[in-house]
Amino acid sequence: MNFPIRVYYEDTDAGGVVYHANYLCFFERARTEFLRKVGFSQQRLLADSHAFVVKNLYIDYKMAARLDDLLNVETIVTELKKATIIFKQILWREDICLSEAIVTVASVDLSKMKPLAIPKDIYQGLQAV
Repeated sequence: MNFPIRVYYEDTDAGGVVYHANYLCFFERARTEFLRKVGFSQQRLLADSHAFVVKNLYIDYKMAARLDDLLNVETIVTELKKATIIFKQILWREDICLSEAIVTVASVDLSKMKPLAIPKDIYQGLQAV
């Protein structure tokens, strides 16, 4: 799935390029919208004392994004386990790859901060994508 991102002044650093940590924000927004498109909201998960937390993150910066760029984050589920999801996310400016990330998120019970199986309906929704 794809999610558009516009680069605003607040996203850039003193050099006029996107500050490196903001790529993480772009990827986070895209994963949230990915879940929404599959039919699940963060609010529903939180109401059940459930969340997906980043367990592991690898990011490869290839080229800088700049102020006012219109970017696209492509999000793909590469692996789905009982309590984890591995996403591959690619940040594009038109047909140029600016960054790639591999993000592992873990399903947790917020009241205990322990791993929790991904709810069956979410798991099935992710399998269908």
